[in-house]
Formats: sequence, C-alpha cells, structure tokens
Amino acid sequence: MASNEWKVIPSDAARLRTLAARVAEIARDGVNDEYARLWSLSNSLKGERPMVMIEHHGIRDELGIEASIACVEEWARGVESELVHTIYHFEKTHDDVVVAPWFSINWAVTESDYGVQSPKTYGHNEGKLASYHWETPIKDLDKDFSRLHPRTFSVDREKTLRWKKHLEDVFGDLLPVRIRGTFWWTVGMTWHAINLIGLENLMLFMYDNPKGLHRLMTFLHDDHIAFAEWLEKEGLFTPNNENDYIGSGSRGHTMELPRKGWKPGDRVTMKDQWVLSESQETVGVGPELFAEFVFPYQLEIVKRFGLLYYGCCEPVHSRWHVIKQFPNLRKVSVSPWCDEAFMGEALGRDYVYCRKPNPALISTEKWDEEAIREDLRKTLRAAKGCNLEIVMKDVHTVSDQPWRLGRWVEIAREEIDRRP
Repeated sequence: MASNEWKVIPSDAARLRTLAARVAEIARDGVNDEYARLWSLSNSLKGERPMVMIEHHGIRDELGIEASIACVEEWARGVESELVHTIYHFEKTHDDVVVAPWFSINWAVTESDYGVQSPKTYGHNEGKLASYHWETPIKDLDKDFSRLHPRTFSVDREKTLRWKKHLEDVFGDLLPVRIRGTFWWTVGMTWHAINLIGLENLMLFMYDNPKGLHRLMTFLHDDHIAFAEWLEKEGLFTPNNENDYIGSGSRGHTMELPRKGWKPGDRVTMKDQWVLSESQETVGVGPELFAEFVFPYQLEIVKRFGLLYYGCCEPVHSRWHVIKQFPNLRKVSVSPWCDEAFMGEALGRDYVYCRKPNPALISTEKWDEEAIREDLRKTLRAAKGCNLEIVMKDVHTVSDQPWRLGRWVEIAREEIDRRP
C-alpha cells in the first residue's frame, strides 16, 4: 500500500509500473555489462576503445519527452519523466551509457545560504535557457565580509525513507529502489565566489585586494570541507563507482573505488569517491594567478577524495603544469577551447582524455556531417593512444531534429572504427 503522503491515482501507478518494467528489461540487456566493463577499463587507464556518450537533458522539449508525460500527480510526473528519459536514451542514442537495474533516490539534505542572497533576474527566451543578471551581496570584501557565515546542514531521514517505501510500493517489485546520490556538482568554489562578489571583482581583487580574496577563498574552502565532513559523519555518502554521473560528463565505473577492504554496509568516506573540481569562471585569469588564488584551495579539498575528475569548459592546457600537481587526478576535461594536440601529449596513458566536442556542431540549423567527421578525426589524431572518452554535452537545441543525437553517435563510432 503506497503512502498517503503522495496521492496515488491508479492510472499513474499503471503508467509508472509499465515504464519501470521497461527499464528493468533494458537493464537486463547484456550490452550494459559490456559497456560497464569498458568504462571500468578506461577509468583504470586500460581503455580498449574510445567511449562515446551524448547528453540531452537540456532539450527534453524538442525530444517530445515532456509532452509524453501522462501522469497526473506532480510526484508521479517527476518519476515518469526520469523513467521516460532513461528509455529514450537507450532506444534512440545507442551510446555507451549503462542502464542500471534500479531507481535511485537521494537523502533529503538541505543547506542554508551564506547569510546573504544573490537574487537573479532572468531574460525571456520562451521558456528555454536564458541569460541572467544577479546582484552581488558583497561589494566591499573588507567591510562586508562579516555578513557571511558558514552554511548549516540538515537531513530528513524519515521523509527519505518514506519516499523510498512509497516508490517500492508502486513499482519496487519490478525495479528496485535504492538510496544513492550526490550533494554537489563541483567543489571548485569559484562559482560560489562570483555569486558573492561578481566575476569582475573576482579578477580585480587579485590585484586590488589579494588579502581579502584569500580570506574569501579560505572561507569557501573551510565551508566545503565542513559540508563533506558532515555528510561523512552522518553516513550520507554513497559510492559513485558504477553508473554514476561523475565529473563534467562521464561515468564512474571503476574497481578502484571504494577503498580496498571496504564492504557493503561500511561507512562511505571521501576517500571512497570520485570528485569533480573545476574553475570555468577564471578562464580569463593567467596560470600564475590561478595557481595563487584557486589551486591551493582546490587541492586541500580534492586530496581528501579517492579519484579526481578535473575541468569542464575551461581550456586547461595553459594551466596544465599547475593542474597536474593534483595527486589523485585521473580524468581531464578537454573542452572545445582546449589545445587538443597539446593535451594528447600531456595526458598520454597516464590520465583519461575526456573530449567535449563543440555542441554547435549538432545544434545549428544546417547539419554539416563532414564538419562533424573532421572534428572527430582531429580528436582521434590528437588523442591517439590515450584513454579517450568523447562526450557531447551542453546541448541546448538540435534545431527540432532529435534524430541528430543518434546520428552523431553513429558517426562517432564510424570514425573510431576507421582510425588507423
């Protein structure tokens, strides 16, 4: 009997059970075991072939996913959307993403702000991704710093367990429900910094008030560590070594995590997990200033974790001599603005080369297949011999032609097969 906290309409339950049964059926397909094996090899620096992955969370409207949602109750619509998305991805893209045999939820954790707010005003773009402006609450680092306070955290265990039981009552006999998730995307900190002081000030304070900026970065570093330590103490961390989204576009399959000797039921620590760090916001900052104002604070956080994925959209080649000092660095994002050839030489077989092609290749009105192929060939030449992943992400439109997703994957596989 499902919980009264979330109203169950028979038609909603029937719809969710149908979708859950389909996800479970897909998960039993042997291709998932093969993809998991290949991801694990690549993440262990023993890749057999380049891994291929494409994301499309940002274009659900163009895919017709949201229009297909049939459930009535809001909770059911959210679950339905996730299940439909999983099915669509498997049936339409045919990339290397693994479909897992369960439905994952996360602990209901809440966190406070820093004692100040950064209200945002968004532009109008017909409901799609748009620009925004925000008011920075910290104008003067010295005078306003006292307004900041560390975040506080709480977890509603009872609500989480009720939610889990509710879903199990609806479809758990078809698709098991488990608690497994993460509580942040990145521990890079510069995103938090610019929300507080602004992007221009982040750069200007490196010259105008370096002492104040170091004070802010120390504050953010201490707060991030406090959150991680709280999660660890509360037993809320879960492994992220399987079909878990890690880094800025990848999967976490590995036999190296959790730590040696860990057994199911043991407390999960930071050392048992992947972590992402990046600093996209400092793309206009030289490597020396990055090394002084960002890297030391990142280092003190990420070295507490098992394996590190570094980077997102920033071109890391200019600061590689700094980044490579991370002791647990395993995967590196090679963005569209990165020197691919340089990174191929630098990474070799010692790291995972996670290439992010420019999404404009599949987003613009004109579909130019030769341009796509040449882009892939350039990557395959630059990363020859590397542990290579090719991840098409940050896709916000395909010009209302969703077939492009699967076709890009086909082209990528064709070019991989043709490489010398």
